[in-house]
Amino acid sequence: MTTFDLIALGDNCIDRLTGAVTADLVGGNAVNVAVQTAMLGLSTAYCGAVGPTGEADGDRVLAALAVKDVDVSLVERRQPPTSVTCLTVAPDGNRTILTEDFGACAGWVPDAARLRALSAARHVHIGWLQDGGHARRVLARDGVSLSQDVSVNAAPEDLDVEGLTIAFASLSEAQADHAEARAAELVAQGAKGAVVTLGARGSLALIGGQTFRAAAPAITPVDTTGAGDAYIAGFLAARLNGASVPKAMAAGHTCAAACCGHPGGFPQ
Repeated sequence: MTTFDLIALGDNCIDRLTGAVTADLVGGNAVNVAVQTAMLGLSTAYCGAVGPTGEADGDRVLAALAVKDVDVSLVERRQPPTSVTCLTVAPDGNRTILTEDFGACAGWVPDAARLRALSAARHVHIGWLQDGGHARRVLARDGVSLSQDVSVNAAPEDLDVEGLTIAFASLSEAQADHAEARAAELVAQGAKGAVVTLGARGSLALIGGQTFRAAAPAITPVDTTGAGDAYIAGFLAARLNGASVPKAMAAGHTCAAACCGHPGGFPQ
């Protein structure tokens, strides 16, 4: 069994962008984290579900991952179509989600064989995953280093953070003053650590009982789609390479800033 530095588990989609940016691109929290981490030199895999064999959108997701050296052997092809997210990008680069059709991702749960492969990874990052927390509980029981982006899920049963090494969350710039309380809430709920991203206001981390703050570089974004996912990838890659929390936060902001310089969650 191949052992990966990181496996990203959960969502993928075709991002259909309109407005200031018009494009059809591969995306999704878990896919973006997998690709961005692979671009930083870690051995990476993606575990999730796409549409049926021969479907163009599913083929496109797999091809986009493969060209970025992300292993796709843990991907399952299902009868429902590949997920599609429609977004609009404003002239200032900020994106707004218009509709989400989760398609093949909806209700998908990794089977026992995939869970065994996930348990062998150095770290597993969970994106949008509609499994009632099953994978998180199994992997936490097995002692796997785990993170999850709790800002991308909506159902309460998918949002429990018990067992997570790091819970990632995001708040708007206007809510930046609530970041410390949000991080403390996530740790009180069972996460070992928490990181809250705040757009142009930077980020805050609560790890090992210490609070850290980092500034975001001043940029003029083309498209903010996937910026938070890029931050997660930069942070995790740095930590897996032995970086301190402040250096990992800086690495996260560097990746997020680069992501804002092109359409979509990664160059394609």
